[in-house]
Amino acid sequence: MINIEVKIPEKEKSYPISIDKYDVGELRERIRPILRGKKFLVVISEKVDKLYGKSLGFSAEEKFVLKDGEREKNFKNYQRILARALRHQLSRKDAIIAIGGGVVGDLAGFAASTYMRGIDFIQVPTTLLACVDSSVGGKVAVNSKFGKNLVGSFYQPKAVLINTKFLDTLDEKQFKSGLGEVVKYAFIEKSCQSFEEFNFANFLSENAQNILKKDRYTLQKLIEICIKLKISVVEKDEQEEGLRKILNFGHTYGHALETITGYKKFTHGEAVVKGIEVAFELAQSKGMVEENYKYFAKDLLEKFGFGKIKTYPPKKILAAMKSDKKAVLDKVAFILPSKFFEVEEKELVIDEIKLEF
Repeated sequence: MINIEVKIPEKEKSYPISIDKYDVGELRERIRPILRGKKFLVVISEKVDKLYGKSLGFSAEEKFVLKDGEREKNFKNYQRILARALRHQLSRKDAIIAIGGGVVGDLAGFAASTYMRGIDFIQVPTTLLACVDSSVGGKVAVNSKFGKNLVGSFYQPKAVLINTKFLDTLDEKQFKSGLGEVVKYAFIEKSCQSFEEFNFANFLSENAQNILKKDRYTLQKLIEICIKLKISVVEKDEQEEGLRKILNFGHTYGHALETITGYKKFTHGEAVVKGIEVAFELAQSKGMVEENYKYFAKDLLEKFGFGKIKTYPPKKILAAMKSDKKAVLDKVAFILPSKFFEVEEKELVIDEIKLEF
């Protein structure tokens, strides 16, 4: 087992993260010491419930099953979770447990942050994307018709329990989606201000085949590195007032792409990869990076076989960017590469952004 501590300046917000590979049926016993006898409601992905519901052993009364897909991260399901918690008579001392991917974690976490003005929240990520990114750091939210994650809060979990055995049944599309967030960390590593140096780009390049084969040891190491890089940022800037913005690398374009396609066409990771490609093009056009770094990035992305996404009408993309939380008046904040494995924030005038690539 790998144990990592997230140390938020406000002590009561700090929490443990474990990375392990135990039998899925042991989860309830592992959660018990964290709950300390509290009542709870489990919000679980429909796919995970079908695969592991019997092994996990939660009763129908104890769980809310959420359909899969980004479109399910909406106000209607948020209200349904709150209604179930009320019927289940959860008090301010009780807890919500999220078992699933980023959609489940974001939605359940937002419900926990607002129910009775905030109750305990435990993350059990079952996708690679949730393991390396969304389960850590305390960002919780719902989507609206105006854009992704525009309604949300910062709310740290009580604990994050990662079991790599859940990844055995993750389909290739969702696994690749997680890898989209994974490669992001390679390009921002030096900007993360971590006291450890991982040379993550080399790790990914040298271990690409083992990663794609889901070699358990390699995946555990990969998840550990990503989490440590994210923690090094979150501990310094919990509420994205400065440094934490670098975690949005690839997301300005990626979120806009998800919005204009109604969250139906691409996974989050696929959209982020396209966003990374766009960020490199923009950075080169502004003289921020040399062409050789752009091609280095292209080669690294190609090692993981990400599919190509066509160029979407710039007007639609830019219109979606105007509604993004990173937009202020006529400008939008992009995180762009500057040096090898470093990024910086640039505010670009929306009407002057060229996206013909």
